[in-house]
Amino acid sequence: MSVGGSILGNDVKRVEDPRFITGRGRYLDDIVVDGMLHLVSVRSVVPHGVLNGVDTSMAESMPGVVAVFTAADIDAPLIRTPRGLDPSTSRPRLATDRVRFVGEVIAVVVAETAVQAADAAAMVWPDIDPLPAVAHMDAALADDAPILYPDVGSNIVATGGDEHGPDLFADADRIVRRRFYNQRVAAVPLEGSGILVEPHGDDTYTVHAGTQLVWTQRANVARALGVDREAVRVIQPDAGGGFGAKFYSYPEHVLAALAARHTGRPVKWVERRSENLLGMTQGRAMYQDVELGVRNDGTITALRARIDAHLGAYPSFGNELPGWVRWMASGTYRIPQIEVSWRNVVTNTMAIHAYRGAGRPEATAMLERIVDCAAAELDIDPAEFRRRNLLQPDDFPYATPTGVTYDTGDYPGALERALELAGYDRLREEQLQRRTARDRVQLGIGISSYVEITAPEGALEFAGVEVGTDGIVTARVGVASLGQGHETSFAQIVGGLLNIPYTDVRVVMQDTAQLPRGAGNGGSRSLQLGGSAVYRAGEAVIDKARSIVAFVREAGVEDVVVFPNGTVGVAGVPDSGLTWAEIATIADDPDELPFDMAPGLAAETTFDQGAATFPFGCHVSVVEVDTVTGDVTVLRHIAVDDAGNILNPRMLDGQVHGGIAQGLGQALFEEVQHDADANPLSASLVSYLVPLAPNMPSFELAHTVTPTPLNPLGVKGIGEAATIGSTPAIQNAVIDAVRHVGVDHIDMPLTPHRVWSAIRGASGG
Repeated sequence: MSVGGSILGNDVKRVEDPRFITGRGRYLDDIVVDGMLHLVSVRSVVPHGVLNGVDTSMAESMPGVVAVFTAADIDAPLIRTPRGLDPSTSRPRLATDRVRFVGEVIAVVVAETAVQAADAAAMVWPDIDPLPAVAHMDAALADDAPILYPDVGSNIVATGGDEHGPDLFADADRIVRRRFYNQRVAAVPLEGSGILVEPHGDDTYTVHAGTQLVWTQRANVARALGVDREAVRVIQPDAGGGFGAKFYSYPEHVLAALAARHTGRPVKWVERRSENLLGMTQGRAMYQDVELGVRNDGTITALRARIDAHLGAYPSFGNELPGWVRWMASGTYRIPQIEVSWRNVVTNTMAIHAYRGAGRPEATAMLERIVDCAAAELDIDPAEFRRRNLLQPDDFPYATPTGVTYDTGDYPGALERALELAGYDRLREEQLQRRTARDRVQLGIGISSYVEITAPEGALEFAGVEVGTDGIVTARVGVASLGQGHETSFAQIVGGLLNIPYTDVRVVMQDTAQLPRGAGNGGSRSLQLGGSAVYRAGEAVIDKARSIVAFVREAGVEDVVVFPNGTVGVAGVPDSGLTWAEIATIADDPDELPFDMAPGLAAETTFDQGAATFPFGCHVSVVEVDTVTGDVTVLRHIAVDDAGNILNPRMLDGQVHGGIAQGLGQALFEEVQHDADANPLSASLVSYLVPLAPNMPSFELAHTVTPTPLNPLGVKGIGEAATIGSTPAIQNAVIDAVRHVGVDHIDMPLTPHRVWSAIRGASGG
């Protein structure tokens, strides 16, 4: 069955939104059960130290306190370090002999109310002998650096990558060298992390969790409780964003479960905004030493990148990110030889984990900056430099030097469309006029040509579609929604297949009791895997319905069709149509079915895409820079993104809007900072700046459509694309605005002080 217009391109409204905008959303903190207790963490205020003991006596005597737990009271499984690393780098759920960052959980207090628990937590007194700490890469790599893990013997816990030798640049006329820093940022979802664990008398548990992976959460809780996974039901309620930070299994997730078993009462933990910037995983944090070999005509010959990656105090998914940068180091360009190597370094800071894009933004930022630097050195326009090196449409499928195979693409098409929408030549003319006039406010134009990988790991997803005898259609999908609009997407697919209103389709997700399996949310995978699984299950339901109607109407199966009015009957005989409810009723009675057909009008499938897909696009940002103050104003942002076929243009544009906002935030405002002793300097939204509505420009969006052959919908991921494309476009634009005075590079975030300092320090400043 081909994907028809009844499914693709429908700009319908989201079915989720009425409950959200009327205040009827049901988030974790909205869930209240009888007898519920509240858990609050006691966090270290010391970056590094020996934990001699924890005095809980005063807290235990506080009103409403039911229990206080330290590592001595609870045997909780470790948060295991990534495979291949020294086991001593695993994170304890509660600090044992050492604390290694400000925010590490030392104890938890369980009380009748959240206020009572917070008051009691303030009366827990840990005895810590401070040790020297390191927060920054240079300090962690110094010969006399304090070592976080004596068993490892160094703060470098992992190395990897390629080594091609000195001949890498044999074909280059020159080598362009730069050092970039992709700064540490925080996810800052609207809703923090949390969990509610409700014990039942038969040693089973119901868990409501703010998580992107209900199945992993179930496994972690079951293992900690020592029960079978089937004894734990995990439900993800409505969620206010995740951005990768809700992959992580936080200590409190397991500690709340253990506290519920100990007390025999439900226990809820909700992360407070005041602790989110201390306790939630963070992203990026990577130094990149980059060399690009080029010929004098602008042709790229080779790329070398050496990466030093922060992992934080306890290695986690951040350990994998340099490898992901290597995967995507070719970007949209033909680069014959690529060498990427890395060192992964622990510091006394919060763990680095997945954050929107996870490795792809770091690769794109690195590549788009070095490309701009090379264009400047060769005195070639940045757009023209890209034209000379972009892969061409007939190159696909394209195997990169790093072992990745791009499925489909038209990179020049996206570039030219973005330049056309921006009015690129006119912008360059205006820029020249301002420079000639020595205007105080200069114009900058930044380009970012990007490609990313989506559904990169585990290209499998479950879905089932069932039609009830009452005509109600239910789609069950193994993915999870954190606000992206999955209920609408999957309903559109089923509705389009069955020719019924999408609002009549009930979608079930993120509940381990109602689904046999699933892979959750992440890697921009939901539509291409979950949607394709729904599509295949819907096809199977239609096939069964056609067989039933053919049997009832004594017609050939090949002659039975789904009519536009949502009935199924013999082609050319409209009166032969049966409703879905009628077909389901027949299917529910074994005596009415052909002898070899199982009862029920339902189908389940696991869709296997087999490989990742590679969305791409081009962003152009137009900024003004006040050369006296360093202030940056983003005037326009043009985004041309290609995620294959488009199911719902309205929701696709919404994902692009959000992605640009987060990309702009990293480019201009956001940075998690620590002092030399690893004390956080940006532990609240007063000091950690996120973009606000007045900071946002008018977004100008367009799309090219290059379907993938890897799934029946022809779609690729879109959830992370705009974050990947927007950040370097904005960074390049700001630097472009002041390049004529000698500014070659400014690390993010491009705050007024950094921009002002770069101008004053430049040769022509």
